[in-house]
Amino acid sequence: MHKGWFIGDFEPTAYSTKDFEASYRTHHKGEKWDVHYHKVGTEINLLVSGKMSIQNKTLNSGDIFIIHPYELANPVFFEDCEVICIKTPSAPSDKFVVNEEKNDIQK
Repeated sequence: MHKGWFIGDFEPTAYSTKDFEASYRTHHKGEKWDVHYHKVGTEINLLVSGKMSIQNKTLNSGDIFIIHPYELANPVFFEDCEVICIKTPSAPSDKFVVNEEKNDIQK
């Protein structure tokens, strides 16, 4: 599957649905992610293992965090992390990268 995503309204997929997306992914210590947000989707995440921060909150193995529409996702991975993510609804083009210098969140 592509970047850990295995359920949703995209190809390839193990199960096709417009209702939600599911992924299981390993993020490596120090991995850089674009700060981004979603206009439609809500992400429910489980940090299976590792230590990270998001929205300046430190998380440890077993913690659950939710990213709501228009809320910035700005993860920092302090250790290798395994994350399960459920995003509802499935909206594959619903990721908007923020130019941090311009703070360009557009509603």
